[in-house]
Amino acid sequence: MILKVSGAGAAAAFAAEAGGHRWQRVPPTERSGRVHSSTVTVAVLEGAAAQSRDIPAHDLQWRMCRGSGPGGQHRNKTESAVEVTHLPTGLRVRCDCGRRQGENKAEVLEILRERLHHLQVGRAHRETNAGRQGQIGSGQRGDKIRTVQVQHDAVRDHRNGQRITLDAWMAGRLEGLA
Repeated sequence: MILKVSGAGAAAAFAAEAGGHRWQRVPPTERSGRVHSSTVTVAVLEGAAAQSRDIPAHDLQWRMCRGSGPGGQHRNKTESAVEVTHLPTGLRVRCDCGRRQGENKAEVLEILRERLHHLQVGRAHRETNAGRQGQIGSGQRGDKIRTVQVQHDAVRDHRNGQRITLDAWMAGRLEGLA
């Protein structure tokens, strides 16, 4: 499940919730009264800001050259092919499919934008996954930070030993835990 919370103080309110939570309950269908345990892992992540797709001109190095392949005299005598290098990343894109330099320049910029966007998204995914894995741990019982015991109407935080009622916890009154 993914839950999005926004507003003033949202990040501070949920910062202590990251980690493993053990949920203990006796289901209504359990005839013997045995306690069933489940584990839930929680990761608290900040939202990603929208990224601009404009590339500063000083980050680009342009090179005009002759195209390769069939095309006759026009292809061999005009520098219609365009190659651009994005200096911060070292990405290089070349286009010589159009007959005019302006067409190739527009095409090469669009390809470069897409590749930069792909690099940026991949980096963001790796950072997010590393942050998430650091927060939830292995999901094993020993990694738990909190236990919810429905049958005892109690929620215990294992980091500081504090206890509150299940009703208070369900209502969002977490002051006694953190």
